[in-house]
Amino acid sequence: MALTLVVVIPMAGCGGVAAPDLFVVDRTGSTPQARLTLLVDEEGGVTCNGRAAAQKLSDQQIVKAREIQEELLKPSSSHLSLAPRPGSVLSYHVRDESGNVSFSDNSAGQPAVLRKLQLFVLQASQEICHLAE
Repeated sequence: MALTLVVVIPMAGCGGVAAPDLFVVDRTGSTPQARLTLLVDEEGGVTCNGRAAAQKLSDQQIVKAREIQEELLKPSSSHLSLAPRPGSVLSYHVRDESGNVSFSDNSAGQPAVLRKLQLFVLQASQEICHLAE
């Protein structure tokens, strides 16, 4: 029995445990750098277009991401979908554990959290993913 424990314990430490995801944002649009898939996890890890970012979110950015996730609870659990208005440049599809939300940069009736999310995605794409927009 002791031998089994010795074998199991080292194996458990090798794989690590991935932090749960806060949300995943798929952004598309009419500009050259619009296409982005941004995954943010509970510990501030970021994946940009399927590749791990060179750096993690700052503590302040992690707090902001968690606030956004909490505020997304109602819209995502009701699967909010807002149509774009003429002149839309960017479209967003957000998934979290509660559901999903679809909207565009100029959709009418956006809850404040969607504007916060757009700013967060823009800043993360520039500062963490090192994309132009």
